[in-house]
Formats: sequence, structure tokens, C-alpha cells
Amino acid sequence: MLVLQNHKLRIGIKKTGAELCQITSVNNKTEFMWDANPDVWGSYAPNLFPIIGGLKNNTYKFNDVSYNMPKHGFVRHNEDITIDYQTEDSIRFKLMYNDALLSIYPFKFEFYITYTLTDNTLEVLHTVKNIDHKTMYFSVGGHPAFKCPVFSDEQYDDYILEFEHEEHSKSHLINTENGLISTNTKSIFNNTNKLPLQHKLFDHDALIFKDLKSKKVLLKSNIHGDILSVNYHDFDYLGIWAKPNGNYVCIEPWLGIADHETTNQDFTTKEGILKLEPNQNYKAFYSIEIHNKHLT
Repeated sequence: MLVLQNHKLRIGIKKTGAELCQITSVNNKTEFMWDANPDVWGSYAPNLFPIIGGLKNNTYKFNDVSYNMPKHGFVRHNEDITIDYQTEDSIRFKLMYNDALLSIYPFKFEFYITYTLTDNTLEVLHTVKNIDHKTMYFSVGGHPAFKCPVFSDEQYDDYILEFEHEEHSKSHLINTENGLISTNTKSIFNNTNKLPLQHKLFDHDALIFKDLKSKKVLLKSNIHGDILSVNYHDFDYLGIWAKPNGNYVCIEPWLGIADHETTNQDFTTKEGILKLEPNQNYKAFYSIEIHNKHLT
């Protein structure tokens, strides 16, 4: 595990997948990340690239050729990621195309993820470089899982997610048989900015939002107050998820979304797909702020 640390926070990152795995108070040792219990869900915060979610039949088409790719892409669990540079408060990881990746993703690219620790905030920056001669198509996103409850005198139901604006938004439902976005929706917000957390909230998989006004969400305890906030101004979609028996909540900023059941599987017209011209870069970041009262 690689470590960033200042006077407030200790950040742990696995080289495999460049996966964030620890956010800990230096002073009181409080841990804010999920522990990746393999009996429930064995990940901490996978990095998602070049797709979000699943593909129909795990397949997409580009220039009339079919390619297979696993759910959420090939960065998570990837052992070919290298450390591009490291300083006391920042570390950048790099993944570059190779022959094996070209067989499932026909674009020459460089993918970077940079973690920067400043005071009580961790910034997670994604950088995508198109080093090919053709237009590149991709999605990118985060999947951080936060411990919930954080403290021993709390229950899961003591927590809420509080959004910066009142919302009137529906969740786009996943067909749990194939993992694809269905035509069905469910009303989640009705002119409120609060989402009470309950395990049963995720009985039918993730909540997926396409039209939230908010770009900041706060994880809040009814007993201990504000815990942490996630700012995701660069991201158009947001997923909220946990295993129904998991004591955590994932707050997932996305640029892209899983395939719809009705997709024709053309990668260039996939919902939420981004385009990047040759020799161009794309950057998007989100940040995690731990509230100071829990760091003393």
C-alpha cells in the first residue's frame, strides 16, 4: 500500500487498480473507508474506465467489429498500472495501452489518476490522453465506498445523504437479471435534499441519477453530525449503492452509464460516452472532504 499523509489524514492506495483503500484520521485513528469485507463486497473504491457499469452481453461494437469488456472496464484489479510520480502530498498512477488491451479496446491511450491531499480534503483527478490517430470514445468514473456507520454507537439507519439542493429526481432502475438500465424509473426525491439510508434502499441494485442539480453530497449521521462530503462538479451522473447487507455506502460520480436494455451496442452512440480527438487530453476530478470535527 502507498501512503499520503499530512497532519490530519492518512491516505492509503493500492498499486493494483490504483485503488483508494484508506482514509484515516491521524489524531484519533477513525477510519472513513469501507473495509472491503470479501463476504459482502471485496472492493474499496474501484476506478472505472473506459466504461461505467455493464455492457449488453458484455459486448460493444466499433467500426462493425465486436469487442468484449468486463463490467466497469479494465482499470480496477489491473496490475500493469505504474507510479508516474509521487510527492509528499500527491501521487499519480499511469496505465498505457498495450497489445492485450487493444484486443478489447481499440484505442491508443494513456490513463492517469492523481490523488492529492490538502488539509482535510482528498482530490481524485482523472486524466485521459488520446495518443491515437482516430477519435477515442470512453467513460470514466469513481466508485468510493464509505464506512457507514462510522462510529460504534450508531446504526445504518442513523445516516442520511444530504444534497446541496432540493431535488425532484427519479432513479433509473437496473434490470437485476442482466445488469442493464431498464425503461423503469422510481421516484426518490420529491422536493427534498435528504435521502435516508436503509439497507432495503438497495434491494434492487444502485440508485442511478441523470439529472441532479446538486454537485455535492454530504454523508451525515443523526448522532454525530456531518461526516464527509463528496464534490463532483465535473460529473454528469451519480450512482448511490451498497450491498443490501453492507455497512457502507458508495457515492459514485460518473461520466457515462451502463448500457440500456434497448441499446444497439454501437460504442460511438452509447449514452454518456465521451469523445476525445487525437492528441487531446480530458480531465475530470471529484473530491472527498472529511469534516474537521472528526479529525481532532
